[in-house]
Amino acid sequence: MVARLVIAAPSSGSGKTTVATGLMAAFAAAGLAVSPHKVGPDYIDPGYHALATGRPGRNLDAYLCGPDLVAPLFAHGAAGCDLAVVEGVMGMYDGAAGQGELASTAHVAKLLRAPVVLVVDASSQSRSVAALVHGFASWDPEVRVAGVILNKVGSDRHEALLREALDESGVPVLGVLRRVARVSAPSRHLGLVPVAERHAEAVESVAELASRVREGCDLEGLLALARSAPALPGAAWDPASALGRSPAAPGSPQVAALAGPAPRVAVAGGAAFTFSYAEHAELLTAAGAEVVTFDPLHDEGLPEGTAGLVIGGGFPELYAPQLSANERLREAVAELALSGAPVAAECAGLLYLTRELDGEPMCGVLDAKARMSERLTLGYREAVAVSDSVLAAAGTRMRGHEFHRTAVEPGAGASPAWGLHAPKRRVEGFVRGNVHASYLHTHWASEPGVARRFVESCAR
Repeated sequence: MVARLVIAAPSSGSGKTTVATGLMAAFAAAGLAVSPHKVGPDYIDPGYHALATGRPGRNLDAYLCGPDLVAPLFAHGAAGCDLAVVEGVMGMYDGAAGQGELASTAHVAKLLRAPVVLVVDASSQSRSVAALVHGFASWDPEVRVAGVILNKVGSDRHEALLREALDESGVPVLGVLRRVARVSAPSRHLGLVPVAERHAEAVESVAELASRVREGCDLEGLLALARSAPALPGAAWDPASALGRSPAAPGSPQVAALAGPAPRVAVAGGAAFTFSYAEHAELLTAAGAEVVTFDPLHDEGLPEGTAGLVIGGGFPELYAPQLSANERLREAVAELALSGAPVAAECAGLLYLTRELDGEPMCGVLDAKARMSERLTLGYREAVAVSDSVLAAAGTRMRGHEFHRTAVEPGAGASPAWGLHAPKRRVEGFVRGNVHASYLHTHWASEPGVARRFVESCAR
């Protein structure tokens, strides 16, 4: 049994990330092993969580992975820890559009059988806070709202009014944080600026958050609440076991039966490519690969012996001149793709493989151009593989997420990667030789055979 808390809020902007990251850092500084988690597909907040705890930030997404995998993935990430803190997404009851509670913070809290602490922006209310908290606590009797942390409180008098009102709600106040602008993290077109781009400043911000939480929150009460969570049934997710349960691709040998050393898979990292799910590297390793990271901003070549390449999401649009200036690496990537080595690229990786990004030359693997756009593309997607590729056989169904403010022209190649069903039917992405490139972010734990198929292709 892992002690656990879910940090939720009535709406976005209430201070979930501030409180969750501060709690993680405060408990970690007190000597606890803290497991950090984030509800939903967000990649940026887990970077701050990892900084606060020294452990990988992990996502719990009931849409991408399905409800049945939420508790096993949680148990996998939290193994050996004293406490897990789960930061929610949007408002507590906001989930996948048009699908009820699916993938909402409330849904995940129920799947984890975890107590919820509601973070309320109290800056423009006093007695009304009791009605708000009562409404959220009583809306779904299966969700246990067991405490409140009041954020952006203006004064001692304001705090007294809020506490007096909440005395009648039956939900205890477990923390009060005053308005402090100096620890707010900078944002831009897709949310917070990732840790990798401002590491020194982020360290200071997280330390300040920990200090604020220690001063304003009842850490003993919060820990006692976390320890009141019951045991979770079922086994923890395990990458090797997940691969063993997945059917092999038709006609392909198992990696374990292949002779020779483990194929080396290079995974892009650094400030330009910060979006990744921790389970992807674990699945690649369990499938038989040696995973090596590299930084396209600074490394002039791929890791020696690279047999396959994975380029995830991030912000290449902010680093286009630097990425373009690293001509040796761009040529190495193009040569690798031309040689037939497997390449899997998502979103930022797609942009990097095009001919140019905002006029700056990129790798030229794909006959397409990319540019910044005024339009934000955001949302969950139902997808089916249109073409056979190193990731999936045609007809494979997966769920994904789009999150970008760029456009690629054309949006699909002669052999598209995915057919998407909503919000409108369209094909998207590129399959060219052994290259699979798409805007769609997927979580491979939902379909472990993706990792095995990729590694088998690298081994061959």
